[in-house]
Amino acid sequence: MSRKNELGFWGDTFFDDFFPTYRKNELTMKTDVKENEKNYELDIELPGVNKDNIDINLEDGYLNVSYRVENKKDDEHGKYIRKERYYGSMSRSYYVGDVNKENIEASYDNGVLTILVPKEEEPKKEVKKITIK
Repeated sequence: MSRKNELGFWGDTFFDDFFPTYRKNELTMKTDVKENEKNYELDIELPGVNKDNIDINLEDGYLNVSYRVENKKDDEHGKYIRKERYYGSMSRSYYVGDVNKENIEASYDNGVLTILVPKEEEPKKEVKKITIK
């Protein structure tokens, strides 16, 4: 049975809840950034995303992470009566500066994408004596 719930959203009364299913905060790549002596570690939550659907690239000092999740359709095993998980594509950029992309490492385990970005080496300060002619 479909009807409007207390907040004005249409849905099956069996699955009614107080909060609407769309929350902007849920549609972000939640990221923890940790620093140690040699690098920065980004832990990005990507639950339910297949690792083959994740793209990482470095352009103009920005580390760009994007992914896509296909929308699941009704099939012979049943019909969806409510969908709360996000389907589609999303991307986020992180400024990391001038880093050699060959030195960036990434791994994906249990829905968390971990990216290690080496710290930039500080330029050596040289004092160069200039001779007066």
